[in-house]
Parts: sequence; C-alpha cells; structure tokens
Amino acid sequence: MNTIQEQYAGEALKAEQARLVRLISALAPGDGIYSQPIPGVYVSRYSSADADTIKTFYSASLIIVVQGAKRITIGQKLYDFDKTQMILLPVALPVAMRLTEASPSEPYLGVKLELDPQKIGDWVLKLYPRGLPAVSQTDNPYMTDANPAILNAVVRLLECLQHPADVELLAPLVADELLLRILRSPVGARLALTCLAASDVQRVTKVITWLQKHFSQQVKVAELAELAHMSASSFHVHFKSVTSMSPLQYQKALRLHEARRLMLNSSMDAAAACRLVGYVSDSQFSRDYSRFFGCPPSRDIARLRQPAQSTP
Repeated sequence: MNTIQEQYAGEALKAEQARLVRLISALAPGDGIYSQPIPGVYVSRYSSADADTIKTFYSASLIIVVQGAKRITIGQKLYDFDKTQMILLPVALPVAMRLTEASPSEPYLGVKLELDPQKIGDWVLKLYPRGLPAVSQTDNPYMTDANPAILNAVVRLLECLQHPADVELLAPLVADELLLRILRSPVGARLALTCLAASDVQRVTKVITWLQKHFSQQVKVAELAELAHMSASSFHVHFKSVTSMSPLQYQKALRLHEARRLMLNSSMDAAAACRLVGYVSDSQFSRDYSRFFGCPPSRDIARLRQPAQSTP
C-alpha cells in the first residue's frame, strides 16, 4: 500500500471510529453491558480500568474496541488491543480479561458481535467454492488490524437500531454483509475452517460443541479424539492450536463456569453445583475453583453479588 492509500485508509478508519464512539455512547449511557434488539449485538461502556482480571466465556465473536484498551488472555497467550486492532474468536472460548485504559473523560467503549455458525457455513460455500486460501500461521491467531470496511458495516448495523422497521428488514442484510467482510479479512480463513467439512479445525469445533453439551460427563482424551476421527496425539495438537489449551483444561473451564452460574443465579450451594457439573470430590472442586477464579466458591459468589464489575 502506498503512502496516499495508507493516509486515506487511516482517515477512513478514524472517521468510522468517531461514528462508533457517538453511536455506542448513545446506546450505553452508563457503565455496563447493553444487549441490543439485534440478536448477538452488545455494546459496553466503562469509566475506569479493572484492578483485577475477570473470567468469562465467549461464544464465537468479533470484539471491537473504539475507545480505551483491554487485555484478553486465552490459555497462556496475552492479547493487548485497542482501537487499532480487533479480536476474532472463531469458537467458544473461556477468556480472562481486564480493561487497561478507561476513564470518566474517555471511557472504554466496545462492541461485541456474536457469529452464527450456520451463516458462516453458508457464506463459506459461496465465497470459496474451490477451497479456502492458505491460513497464515501467526503468533496472534485471533487478532487483526481494525478494518474501515468492517467498522463501516458495524456503524450501519447499529444505525438500524434507530428505526424498529430497520431492525427487522435491514439489519439482517447488514449483518450478512458484515460476516462476509469478516470472512474476507486476514483472519477470515481461520473462521471459515470451523465450518469446512473434514478440516482439522472443523473436527475440533465438533468436539467443542459436544463438550459444551456434555461437559459433566467423565471422558478421556482418546474418546474425544475418536469423536474427531483423529489420533489422540494429533487431536491434542489441533485442539490446542484452536483453543490455546488442552481438551481437559477446556472441559474444566466449562464445568467451573457452569458451577459459578448455578451458584450465582440459582442460589445453589457449592456441594450441589459441583455434583451437577461432574465433580465427584468437593475438595477437588474447591481447589480447582480457587485456582481458576482466585478465591473459594463462597467468597467468589459473595463478591459477584455486589455491584457488577464484569466487562464484555
């Protein structure tokens, strides 16, 4: 790209970011996460950086920061990003996050767009009828530069919220365009692999879907590998390349997040929650929970019942 093109792209990016700042500020008048009438669309605003890391579970999503900055940890990998980058999570993943830049005068502003696997599969067939391009290997497989065309589609998607009829009629069309642009971006091929039949990533994605439904079952890696039609060693390597963690670490994260949800939302005690998610030992559950969330179940749930501190 020559200097004039770079300058034009930079100016276009700044213009779209400024439009998103205005839209998100209007949709998120105070600190918090705001779900929107368009399915899978969330905007957020926070006026201070996080003192502690917050753990949560994300479905396949595109995460865009338009003001401020945050750090996301996936497995052992750290991703620091601000308005110059975007994060694309091709599969459901447990993540740790912390807002690193936010203030009352310049609050953190972000948008999260959940991605529909069915629509991804439909678009992949249309975009790549002769097969996917080579997927580049990178130390930051989930991160890509902020893209003016993608941000412009996000702007128009959020603008649909100003008119109820647009939410019903125009938003699905803009959402399809947005997904198309994501799939054509530098990280799009990695997302497309999750839906490409018989690809290693698609086989791992099938196992992830199975684990999400059956995480409480006792299972061995060899059995998961058989489900993926891979050898145990090959499955372990491919699973870790997709999720940045081992299959059993992933299952443990699913169990602990579900136990936390049960205790927080259903007033269930730790002993009952640990049984429902597949643990047979209360003490092992308490140790795993404390290591994962930073404190024992009872203290963690008491803390979460205080004013919300989580970020999307």
